[in-house]
Amino acid sequence: MKVEVLRLFHRKERDKRVTTHCGLVGRAFGASGMYIYGDRDESVASSIRKVNETWGGSFFVEFVESWKDVIRRAKERGSIVVNLTMYGIPLPEKLGELKSAGRDILVIIGSEKVPIEVYRMSDYNISIGTQPHSEVAALAIFLDRIFDGSEFYREFAGARLRIVPQEKGKKVIQLKSEDLR
Repeated sequence: MKVEVLRLFHRKERDKRVTTHCGLVGRAFGASGMYIYGDRDESVASSIRKVNETWGGSFFVEFVESWKDVIRRAKERGSIVVNLTMYGIPLPEKLGELKSAGRDILVIIGSEKVPIEVYRMSDYNISIGTQPHSEVAALAIFLDRIFDGSEFYREFAGARLRIVPQEKGKKVIQLKSEDLR
């Protein structure tokens, strides 16, 4: 199962760090990439590209002109469209259904008031709690549950650096070029 993220209504001056963090969480927790609708902000894409270069992986960032087209294309490919919202059905009540479908997922996260049309176009409106919270946290929890915590053991192709888990302290190893495959 492949998961892609659609970040809605990015505002360059206000959302730079949060949108970057959505991409970093998406990448680290197993998503394939992120579409961004809103202000074009190359600093977000550049930050994530640099992480890919150092830590490996091929997470993509693509700015889009129409969020509706991203949703339509996902549905045409047979993907399930999931809108993360505090107004939806709690994730535990739909998690089994989402996982057993065996289909790719487009997960939508907003940054400002999300139009009702997003709720209508989505196959699922899923909540990660029913209180105001961060889209970064919602995405992390959703991906952790969908991928059964596999982010703890995922290795990224092409990594130059890799963390070696330690009880205490920090250990980062630099990989040799032959290890980058």
